[in-house]
Amino acid sequence: MRISMDLELQDTPGQLKHVLTPISDLGGNIASIVHHHDKKTFRNTVPVSVIFDIEEQTLEELQDGLEQNGVTVVRIGKMRLRARTHILLIGHIIHTDLRDTIDEIDGTGFAEVQDLSLSMPAIDGPSSAIITIMATGDEELKKSIGILRQIAERKDLLIIEPLDERGSPGGVSNEE
Repeated sequence: MRISMDLELQDTPGQLKHVLTPISDLGGNIASIVHHHDKKTFRNTVPVSVIFDIEEQTLEELQDGLEQNGVTVVRIGKMRLRARTHILLIGHIIHTDLRDTIDEIDGTGFAEVQDLSLSMPAIDGPSSAIITIMATGDEELKKSIGILRQIAERKDLLIIEPLDERGSPGGVSNEE
């Protein structure tokens, strides 16, 4: 699971080690760390933001380890949806029940429609929509694209999928 944490450290050399070591010891993988050394909190500590991947069941142990190292944990955020793609739909999107299309993706439990941009030039003509789908991982994102393909076929919609780096349909990207 991807985790984002806002932390506060004492303004002394070597404090980042007190953050990185417990994450590493529990098998975590750092994606990003921002050390705001020039910004002090009202407690005269240094704010640090860190994003990392770790097994969810180790999160409580990690928090205890950080606090034992003198690190103040200000906020923990779980980023459940990590993979993202954008897909273009063309056809009678509104007339074929857009809500139903969104509900089928959202109902999976592993993917959600996060954004939708719709263009409807004529009330009885075809429309187009760019749909942003977020999923818990790359495999789940591929499954949700498969579901959207089935919906598009059933509703007679044209689906234009993104291309991945190898030029094949169904490319996905991880959100960083």
